[in-house]
Amino acid sequence: MAKVTDIVYDAIYPCTACALRQEGNRGPTGCTGSDRSPLMIVGEGPGAVEDEYGVPLVGQSGRLLDRALASVGISRERVYVTNVVKCRPRGNRTPTPAEGAYCAERWLVQEIAALKPAVIVALGKVALRFFAPQERSIVRSRGSWRQWQAADGTVYPVLPTFHPAYLLRLSGREAREAKWQVYYDLTAAKERASAAAPDFIWQVETPADTRAPFLARREARRSAGR
Repeated sequence: MAKVTDIVYDAIYPCTACALRQEGNRGPTGCTGSDRSPLMIVGEGPGAVEDEYGVPLVGQSGRLLDRALASVGISRERVYVTNVVKCRPRGNRTPTPAEGAYCAERWLVQEIAALKPAVIVALGKVALRFFAPQERSIVRSRGSWRQWQAADGTVYPVLPTFHPAYLLRLSGREAREAKWQVYYDLTAAKERASAAAPDFIWQVETPADTRAPFLARREARRSAGR
C-alpha cells in the first residue's frame, strides 16, 4: 500500500497552476507524518532544504520543530505536517496572502478534508492569515484558539503559534520566552487532540531521521532540475 506522503506528493508535484512554480524552485513539496494523526501542523512554505527534499520543515526550522514536539511528548512522524504554500518562493521571500490563499484553496483544503484533524496548529503569519484572514500579527494572535470553517461546513479548531524560523532569528531572553510560548501552545494542542482521540499513540520508540525516507525523492528532484 502506498504511503500517504507519496500519494499526496504524486498528486501535488505536477501542479503548475500559479506563478510560484516558475520562481526557480524544484517544484511543489508534499507532506510528512501520519494521516491518522488527530493533529495537523501547517507551516508557511518550503525553504532551500525543503525544496531539495520535496517535503516541509526538514531544514534547520524542521529540526527545531522536531525538538519542540519531542519536548511535549510527540514524535514528528506521529503528526501530519504540511505547508500553506507548496513551492519555494524565489530567495525564500515570504509568500503574499494572495499566493497563500490560492495555493491553500487548491491543495491544503483537500488535505484537511481528507484527514479531518481534531486540531490544526498554524505556524507563523502566512498560515495564520489563511485560517484567520483578518488577523495581522502572529505575536498578538499566538496561543489564542481560532475557528476555521471548511466549505462543507466542518469547523476546525486552529491554534496559531510561532514558526520555528522566527525562533531561530531570536536570541537571549527573547528567544527563551518565545520557545516557552511555543511549548505551551503545543501542549495545549496535544491536550485538545488527545481529548478527541484518547487512544492515539503520540510517540515511537526510536524516532527516525525526518529526511531519511525522502532521499530517493531528493535525487529525483535533482535529476529533474538538470
